[in-house]
Amino acid sequence: MTEKKSFTIHDLPLAERPRERLQKFGAESLSAQEILALIMGRGIAGESVIVTAQRLLGQFGDLKGIAGASVEELSKIKGIGLAKAAQLKAAFELANRLDEKTGAKLPVKTPEDVADLVRSHLRGKKREHFLAILLDTRNQLIKVAEIAIGSLDTSVVHPREVFKEAISASASSVIFVHNHPSGDPEASTDDIKLTKRLAQAGEIIGIEVLDHVIIGDKKHLSLKRQGLF
Repeated sequence: MTEKKSFTIHDLPLAERPRERLQKFGAESLSAQEILALIMGRGIAGESVIVTAQRLLGQFGDLKGIAGASVEELSKIKGIGLAKAAQLKAAFELANRLDEKTGAKLPVKTPEDVADLVRSHLRGKKREHFLAILLDTRNQLIKVAEIAIGSLDTSVVHPREVFKEAISASASSVIFVHNHPSGDPEASTDDIKLTKRLAQAGEIIGIEVLDHVIIGDKKHLSLKRQGLF
């Protein structure tokens, strides 16, 4: 029995290949799958890069999910590897920097705004990720900075590292957010102690800590709303 040949991008008619469609119709005509395929360039032996792109979307859900994945997580997907993972991260970082310079600033005023902003980034993470949402004087988003990965304690999340990002971005205030891989957003004693410590440090240097939001599977918890700091 003859082994069936796997589909590759060269099996597509020339006019339907992503590169040729981009040249003829513009980048806006391409699907997310096709754009990812163009960024990665090549598939693996016997498999189209289009298939690899579809596998990425299937694993992470959407472009936000892919953008929020680490190089390590991306490189575990069949057909990716470290080189393609680095290409993807670089492409998303360019988009982030363009948004910072030219995009309309997003207001972040409620715990629900925070959850909407970061949920795709934190979805499915097996370890705790601690983020700082840096805001200007109008509570508009400047950037989301990833501060630490791992169980949260004073050695992992140090005020020096947190506020270095805020000072560098000229932030007026900051909202902290991290995920609970267990899915339960209930604040631990360590979460509360850390938040109080960071709020005290922010008061000293003049950057207000507005909230600390914990993201679970389907719910989130605001330490400020709960009166925990």
